Amino acid sequence: MFRDVARKKQALTRAECIALLKREKRAVLSVVTEHGYPYAVPVNHWYNEADGKLYFHGGKIGHKIDCMKASDKVSLCVMDAGTPVEDGWWLTVQSVVVFGRVEFIEDYDRAMDIARALSHQFTLDEAYIDDEIEHHGHRTLVCAVTIEHITGKTVTER
Repeated sequence: MFRDVARKKQALTRAECIALLKREKRAVLSVVTEHGYPYAVPVNHWYNEADGKLYFHGGKIGHKIDCMKASDKVSLCVMDAGTPVEDGWWLTVQSVVVFGRVEFIEDYDRAMDIARALSHQFTLDEAYIDDEIEHHGHRTLVCAVTIEHITGKTVTER
């Protein structure tokens, strides 16, 4: 059902894929609309080593939520900013594509613990995080993606 990277020499190992998921904070989440079209939106994500799941959050209503309620199949793409190639204008870029199933975290305390862990990627200001959770936690939906397939590759642009 899932395909491997066509150019094997460019493929990242699973460990390299996980390292990229942990290092990069942003991904593009893809879902399928009610009309069968792909719908891709940027999300902040957090990879939890303890359970091997990706987490992201957003509002409790909206297009992406409707799509995920209709189908739990999602894909996320993460890429780094690239590394300049010496004596050239091009970059070497690493990317990872994840296929998985999404679930909504219904338990409020667990959801806010995950939201806090996700927030720690951006700030360690606990007062700020506490304030955000106090004022916005009740309307925040935290989602978990169970990874079913993961591939990654390194590409040099030129």
